[in-house]
Amino acid sequence: MKFPALDGYELGGVHFESTGDSEPSTAVVLAGGGGIPARSYRHFAGYLASSGIPVLTFDYRGIGLSRPRSLRGFQAAAEDWSEWDCGGAIACMRTRYPRAELAGVAHSISSLILGGAPNVGEFSRLVFVAAHTGYYGDYAKRFRLPMAFLWHVVMPALTHLFGYFPGRMLRLGEDIPAGMALQWAARRTPELLPEATDPAASRARAMLIRFGEIKVPVFALSFADDAFATEAGTRRLLAAYPGLAARYECVKPESLGLAKIGHFGFFRREAEATLWPLVLAYLVTR
Repeated sequence: MKFPALDGYELGGVHFESTGDSEPSTAVVLAGGGGIPARSYRHFAGYLASSGIPVLTFDYRGIGLSRPRSLRGFQAAAEDWSEWDCGGAIACMRTRYPRAELAGVAHSISSLILGGAPNVGEFSRLVFVAAHTGYYGDYAKRFRLPMAFLWHVVMPALTHLFGYFPGRMLRLGEDIPAGMALQWAARRTPELLPEATDPAASRARAMLIRFGEIKVPVFALSFADDAFATEAGTRRLLAAYPGLAARYECVKPESLGLAKIGHFGFFRREAEATLWPLVLAYLVTR
């Protein structure tokens, strides 16, 4: 489907309709990780839909179904993804399901991006999966140096060379617009507040203010073998939302009989019997 972002930009997404004849009591907006296409979440979204919860997965501008013909010179920053794209997805689902309780499910860095939408108050509850803020100091120790080199050295160099980050070429998900890629590469300190000289500082500060105004329950899941979203990273992310009533679990794969989960394993079919019911139970519990 196509639907407008809050600034009018046309976004692409997939709407998973719920089964059954009754009107759903809960509907979900699923915000994927940075550079991860919406199609990557189809199995989990289909699982929720088959359980009576409709889901909208969508691609941020510049990614997947929302990509323009060329990314060279295409303008898209984290604030655009947050305010306009997430805001558009929320508005789309609120229009489709005016009586349903809206829930936000966010993966990875989108746990930070989703909270900056101006209409984030439409959500009655949130789910954060493998959430982190992108600070390299929170990565697992043995991966910290290679990942820091990739994101903070290779990413800006290739972005300046190509005019965007060529994630597909490196088999690192989708290509990423230059503005977002350079912001990601510049995330080198634990603080979220931007420098006062940053031209996007006023928008970023407004987003952070909205973080403090969100006062809903959140279920946060991290995984002990995740090199990106470690327990330290998820706790740093949750600290950015002081008003949330957080339920947090760090899951060890072996405790569920799984060989690994990592940063992406929750959304693979192998997790259907063990991890997905945890989120479903949270979403349907009144």
